[in-house]
Amino acid sequence: PQKDAYARLLSQHRSSKFNSYLEQFAGKGSKKQVFEPYMPVEEVSHGLKRGELIEGQLRINPKKYHEAFISCPDDGRDIFLDGIVARNRALNGDVVVVQILPRDQWKVVYIVEKKHSRAVTGFLKFLPDKNFAMFSPTDHRVPRINVLLSDCPHDFSFRPDDYANTLFICRIVDWPADSNFAQLLAKSLGQAGEIEPETEGILIEYEVDFSDFTTEVLNCLPKNLPWTIPPEEMQRRRDLKECIFTIDPATARDLDDALSCKLLPDNYEVGVHIADVTYFVEEGNALDLMASQRATSVYLVQKVIPMLPRLLCEELCSLNPLTDRLTFSVIWKLTPEGKILSEWFGRSVIRSCIKLTYDHAQSMIEAPEKLFTAEELPPFDPEHPIDEIHQAVLRLHSIAKNLRTQRFTGGALRLDQLKLSFTLDKETMMPQGCYIYQYRDSNLVEEFMLLANIATAHHIYRHFPELALLRCHPPPKAKLVQQLQEVCDTLGINLDFSSAGALHKTLITTLGNDQYSAARKEVLTHMCSRPMQMAQYFCSGQKTDEQQYKHYALNVPLYTHFTSPIRRYADVIVHRLLAASLCGPKLGLLTKEVQKQAMHCNDKKTAAKRVHELSTELFFGVFECGPLESEAMVMGVLDQAFDVLVLRYGVQKRIYPKRKVGKTTELTLVWKPENPNEAPVQQVISIFTRVDVQLVSDRAALKYSAELQRPNTDES
Repeated sequence: PQKDAYARLLSQHRSSKFNSYLEQFAGKGSKKQVFEPYMPVEEVSHGLKRGELIEGQLRINPKKYHEAFISCPDDGRDIFLDGIVARNRALNGDVVVVQILPRDQWKVVYIVEKKHSRAVTGFLKFLPDKNFAMFSPTDHRVPRINVLLSDCPHDFSFRPDDYANTLFICRIVDWPADSNFAQLLAKSLGQAGEIEPETEGILIEYEVDFSDFTTEVLNCLPKNLPWTIPPEEMQRRRDLKECIFTIDPATARDLDDALSCKLLPDNYEVGVHIADVTYFVEEGNALDLMASQRATSVYLVQKVIPMLPRLLCEELCSLNPLTDRLTFSVIWKLTPEGKILSEWFGRSVIRSCIKLTYDHAQSMIEAPEKLFTAEELPPFDPEHPIDEIHQAVLRLHSIAKNLRTQRFTGGALRLDQLKLSFTLDKETMMPQGCYIYQYRDSNLVEEFMLLANIATAHHIYRHFPELALLRCHPPPKAKLVQQLQEVCDTLGINLDFSSAGALHKTLITTLGNDQYSAARKEVLTHMCSRPMQMAQYFCSGQKTDEQQYKHYALNVPLYTHFTSPIRRYADVIVHRLLAASLCGPKLGLLTKEVQKQAMHCNDKKTAAKRVHELSTELFFGVFECGPLESEAMVMGVLDQAFDVLVLRYGVQKRIYPKRKVGKTTELTLVWKPENPNEAPVQQVISIFTRVDVQLVSDRAALKYSAELQRPNTDES
């Protein structure tokens, strides 16, 4: 695989190669100090304790790459770093230490952790009479880099035009303080504008391991196939012969979870059954180490980069129908309103009686009296007839509605943003169409997954108060909330930011139900998402204040991830904690180890989210082969531009008009008259202004921009 070849190329690199860089670019004599050397670790430690230095994560402005910022620990004003020299070789996302000097002299003195992969895609430009080429990254937050011609393709100097549309990836492997030029390695990915080279560039840039699983890893898998559950393992588990089924998207192949709902005389017995991945992934072996490094499956538009080998995630662990599978179950006795009367955790064996899609479940919910035929549904277990399955779905739907109502009455917040999805050609995997994903009643699964995650969090924290892997969600950043509150006050919108529940309630009740109000609600939802912080995994032993355990959006004191161990390594750790709490194997985990893995899972989850977003943008760029027209709504006004939410496709774009008169909260655009006898047309742009835009392809491969369309004279 190309990734392996690239890794070998990295490992073969030697310092002598870099010496040639310095000789050719800087000369053999004394070298000018371009960057300041980093402080010694001891000085950094003392400076942080004395408050002379501040640690934070570097954010580089993608539109103005000379500007960079670091958040203050007290949530006050950001620290501003002006220019590349002040950043001292740090890249976007790195955790750095800043020295507090007079404002115009703030600078980075140490890099605590290089979060940025140091890999970036871009294009090579030939420079006549130079012994190096210019590498221009597609991410403008990374400075342009000079690449020795000896590192370029062998015929690049003679035929540079042949490479004008070739996408390269460069990885910075060193960047000394006395050099303008980073030590790097370059590799060609293929033609820019093609899905696979662009996708590979994204994966490498965000350090997603997409190489084949090694022989050592594959040797950890069961050898005797087809695999069956050993009799001794069956005896150790609760054999659940209930009506149990899965509800997933039609394309899902890694089925983590199943549900059951049995009618009792006065109540219900509801079960959540999760694939027992830890039975197959032994702690500390090569498979476990690989899974811990990957930490998550990564979902692209056209494929999945799995955390585990496909034999596990699509077969032996996946809760496929009509097959005995090993699970961890949590089973409750619930009232019809969703109140928990009793709770049981344990290892179990299930046999899913049918694989339902969301569409199947939705059909059942919408037609409660209908008698479905076998032809309308996937294959099912005759021991559990269709009507039994149908009634179980209806009962789960009824309970889920009550659970959802209780959650939001109890102060939870949900900010559903428009989500773009694609239909793909099954052979070419190219986009045939796109649509906005609709949240429907068949998403009832979510309520029971939340209930299981909350129950598991309390269980493992009760048994392991120093070792529990939990998931917190900090409250939104106070400074950004204050700014948003001021904007809302100016617009006459009464949003209550005092708590998650108050925000949710006022978002629903403040606006009407007409089409314009619906669009305003989408814009407001995006605006309210900006101050929100990311949820984080952490080890309970690392936080002394239990208030820091809280999940802001869910408004619960304890939360974790238990329900997706096939695709999330955090859930694997939680399963091991749960097993140990049930008189299972003795844990070999330490608080520091759990915290280190938690931080790694956070980084990988953030990267996976960004990769999915870039994959979506990539496919939309492919799909957008001709101008696409849509209504849009303004969601922010700047000095020289304004941001819009394109309502038909759920994408955000920035528009740079040519003729404008700017104010603090609005822009007045001046349109030339269409005929000489008419006066110029003025168009006022402010938040919530409805405009017409056209999405058009840029010259850059698979990129698109939004162009503002001339307003109708009647509307202006």
